[in-house]
Amino acid sequence: MSEQSLPRANPALAAALTLAASAFAAGTTLLAKALGTGALGPELHPLQISHGRFLFAFLGFATAAMIIRPTITRPNWGLHIGRSTLGWGGVTLMFAAATFIPLSDATAISFLNPVVGMLLAIPFLGEKIGPWRWGSAALAFTGAMVLTRPGAGALEFGAFLALGAACAMGGELIFIKKLTGRERPFQILLINNAIGLAIATVAAAFVWQMPTLQQWAALAGIGLLMASAQTCFINAMRLADASFVSPFFYTSLSFAALYDALVFSVLPDAISWLGAGIILCAAAVLVWREARIR
Repeated sequence: MSEQSLPRANPALAAALTLAASAFAAGTTLLAKALGTGALGPELHPLQISHGRFLFAFLGFATAAMIIRPTITRPNWGLHIGRSTLGWGGVTLMFAAATFIPLSDATAISFLNPVVGMLLAIPFLGEKIGPWRWGSAALAFTGAMVLTRPGAGALEFGAFLALGAACAMGGELIFIKKLTGRERPFQILLINNAIGLAIATVAAAFVWQMPTLQQWAALAGIGLLMASAQTCFINAMRLADASFVSPFFYTSLSFAALYDALVFSVLPDAISWLGAGIILCAAAVLVWREARIR
């Protein structure tokens, strides 16, 4: 790609796109909670909800592909399958967690995925981790343990589902990092959602039940919101440094708490604020350190 074809840096637009991506991503979890808790009809299984996410996201990207007609160049199918499998697992676990715990808790625990990705980069990418990164990782996991609320029954179970989602999405980051150096962003998103749809279809077949019209609308909303979030975030990353963009994505915690309060009248308690605050501090340390390294 020539220098002339590269987009000019635009931090203000990058920040706006990242805030939009945060609002869209939190919206998907809100709709998943509504579907999984019976707020929109009979409860849907998380496997069926994640199927709707991939179905409608793929339809969105496929429609865009028919319009812009991108050139698909030598996909690395092994990396795509690995990335899509972990992405599907992470999304499904996240949607399941949202039915048990407040959205703010599930979102805060999901912020562990960059830390998991950082730790996995040691054996898989050969990266070296210094004391600052190790310290931020320990701090983030401490926050996650606070949010598990040991002995709290359903809250504890939901927190561990969210922790599993963070681990799966952290593993996905390793595949994404390898793919982004080889293929264009739109090609990665299109293939990812196609493979994810295939996996989700097989899994959902075991728990399928016919959704109501309201539920179909919510499933479509999840897929289209996720596609919008991915598109906004990728374009934000092209317009500014990752160290500048990343902190804005943490506002998804605020959006999740706001949605939960408005729709389900669920307000974060002291433990939620404490655990989320610890994780956000760890994330801030990582962002600051990465900026210093650059």
